Amino acid sequence: MEQAREKGASYVVAGDNGLESLKELAAYHRRQLRIPVIGLTGTNGKTTTKELIKTALGAAYRVSATEGNLNNEIGVPLTVLRIHPRAQLAIVEMGASHPEDLKPLLAVARPNLGLITNVGKAHLLGFGSYEGVKHAKGLLYDYLKEHDGVVFANADDPVLQEMLSERGLQAIPYSREGVKIKADPFLELRFEDATLKTQLVGAYNAANVLAALRLAWYFDVPREDALQAIASYVPSNNRSQLVKTEKNTLIVDAYNANPSSMAVALDNLALMKGRKVALLGDMRELGEDAAAEHKRIVERLQDTEAYLVGEEFARAAQGTPHKTFASSQDLAKYLTENPLEGCTVLLKGSHSIQMEKVIDVL
Repeated sequence: MEQAREKGASYVVAGDNGLESLKELAAYHRRQLRIPVIGLTGTNGKTTTKELIKTALGAAYRVSATEGNLNNEIGVPLTVLRIHPRAQLAIVEMGASHPEDLKPLLAVARPNLGLITNVGKAHLLGFGSYEGVKHAKGLLYDYLKEHDGVVFANADDPVLQEMLSERGLQAIPYSREGVKIKADPFLELRFEDATLKTQLVGAYNAANVLAALRLAWYFDVPREDALQAIASYVPSNNRSQLVKTEKNTLIVDAYNANPSSMAVALDNLALMKGRKVALLGDMRELGEDAAAEHKRIVERLQDTEAYLVGEEFARAAQGTPHKTFASSQDLAKYLTENPLEGCTVLLKGSHSIQMEKVIDVL
């Protein structure tokens, strides 16, 4: 401590446990804030939804939000500590891979509004089962109910509606009802009085956009301003990105993958025109469900040209015409020698598979 003071430190924090001290500091900072804090969790679309909400609310407010996907036990305290005293709204993304992971994050973030994007099969190795996933994500609903918070929910999602009903919770809904949705390849939403052309790929992003708009209108952001803000949003970090190269059109959604996100990505690819190719990497952390879930994805590929990376897909694809590779580097080498041209190519896989390494040869 003396050395820190000698070097000009204004304050010194000392403790036996650095992580616990970080949480305590963040919790103290949160208690000083008198602004709405939106808590956000879910299986798929957390980061994209968070960015869309930030963008839409940013049209009228000073918004502080989680940077990237800093949504774990270290990232959430850091996010809370970064909330500037002049911020008018804050958004805290919270991730979970074990049943009780959200509890300490909620204790730090103390959201008074929140939403779950969806509940799917991911991190089953940590959660133990799909019911374990529902329990873990549902902790946000439990917290908001206990603290008289405001819940927003996708009215088109039967799982979320069931979870709300079980808790006797009323939510502010958002829905596709009355909205015409098109994705060719960019997502377009047509309302009765307006058309929103986004720079997101995939109809599956419609729910994320509708969530952002519902929150914007809840906070009285002018309708045109919210729509324009979302129209201007450009995705990054290998999430729902459209990349056009000299040879192909790429749908880069390679930041992460699980059975539900893989399925909707393939459904979206099926809607594309021309020659379509799926470059898929293993879905990690599925535990004893891994073999069955990879087999289900392979079965969806019956009419799709596909190149598969990883041990799980190699086993699941036995007896099929699909080519399999041990690593994304091996796939990149193959595609260098056997290039794809004039294709719409989906890149999807768990982050550790590094499907983005194939981009340069496409």
